[in-house]
Amino acid sequence: MIILRTVKNFSALNVVASILLFLTAILAAIVANSSLAPVYQSFLSQELHLRIGDFNLLSHGGHNLTMIEFINDCLMTIFFLAVGLEIKRELLVGELSSFRKAILPFIAACGGMILPVVVYFLLVTPDTPETQGMAIPMATDIAFSLGVLSLLGKRVPLSLKIFLTAFAVVDDIGGILVIAIFYSSEVAYGYLIVAAILYIFLYYMGKFGMTQKIFFGIIIWYLFLQSGIHSTISGVILAFVIPARPRLDAGKYIRRIRAIVSSFPIVQSDNIVLTNEQIATLKQVERASDRVISPLQSLEANLHGVVNFVILPLFAFANAGVVLGGSGEVIGNVSLAVGMGLLIGKFLGIYLFTWLTIKSGLTRMPEGMNWKNIAGVSLLGGIGFTVSLFIANLSFSGAYPELLNQAKFGVLCGTIIAGILGYVVLNQVLPKKKKV
Repeated sequence: MIILRTVKNFSALNVVASILLFLTAILAAIVANSSLAPVYQSFLSQELHLRIGDFNLLSHGGHNLTMIEFINDCLMTIFFLAVGLEIKRELLVGELSSFRKAILPFIAACGGMILPVVVYFLLVTPDTPETQGMAIPMATDIAFSLGVLSLLGKRVPLSLKIFLTAFAVVDDIGGILVIAIFYSSEVAYGYLIVAAILYIFLYYMGKFGMTQKIFFGIIIWYLFLQSGIHSTISGVILAFVIPARPRLDAGKYIRRIRAIVSSFPIVQSDNIVLTNEQIATLKQVERASDRVISPLQSLEANLHGVVNFVILPLFAFANAGVVLGGSGEVIGNVSLAVGMGLLIGKFLGIYLFTWLTIKSGLTRMPEGMNWKNIAGVSLLGGIGFTVSLFIANLSFSGAYPELLNQAKFGVLCGTIIAGILGYVVLNQVLPKKKKV
């Protein structure tokens, strides 16, 4: 019962987080096209300072970070840290922990990354800046897509949820590699060497049970910011030096708790003030409980709320402000290519590569899944909101504002239509609730 309640609560949080993200994106578009647009743009271009003497932590190459750069380069590092923790967990004990488990979602994700790029390339003008955005429709937004899937409740087989989660995680790995390889400028290796030394130091800190890494994480983030490698990659790598093993195994924990509880000082039951001895005993329970949860799981749980309810809505508000009027056209080659990449490229890539994998005999159809519900979840793979907007900003921000605006419009339209179509298809093909 406790496990079922936890799953329900997690699904409900996914739905709430997805709705909040969607509403924030709509609000950004409304504000960007209202009389508040100058205030909105002024807010995003505001320079930030965190100074110690003449040193400004929030600076890059001698230039102070603006608000939108702070959100995209700093706060989104925390998002990618959470993504990295999820990837590490899936690789160690999840659906990517063995070849048998990983083969189907891995190949499906590869199709879901390759065909959107092909569709995009076919719809833009070759040898122009438009081609810089080819990676935009590659990504699946795991939180948003799971949020839509959660709307269907118990009708969704567990295998389908696992399949969507697993191929979205592989998508995240692909997106991270693309950002690291194709969206980095000239590399300053000195900064990276210092960062590597700090990573090694943090790894061995974890071995000795020291898990307070915020200070060093900030230093590493700053080193990446100056290095030419996109600073968000620092969050992903940091996740892989967070210990995944608890410092106290469950068996020892139970024995220790029993010993502590048996020695708990008993006083009158109506006494509402604990004695110093009782407080000390309860502190032992608290410390033991902290040690039985791995640093990886603990940090992942702690980041879930701040990422989904603060960082991502703020990111959406800063990046989803599509300007419908003005000098540039919002509908163009880029918007069409991004939208079609998410809708057609994602669907065909995930569905066809899944079909080929199963028909070739590499793996079997998972129990509870069939070609109809795979079609529905393949459509949900076209929900590319967060990482797609992030890559769009990396592709066109600064030099090509009109293309960036088109890319945002394509991401929003493709995501919304893919989400609606995926929900409609799954609502039709999944078993209906039995009427009591």
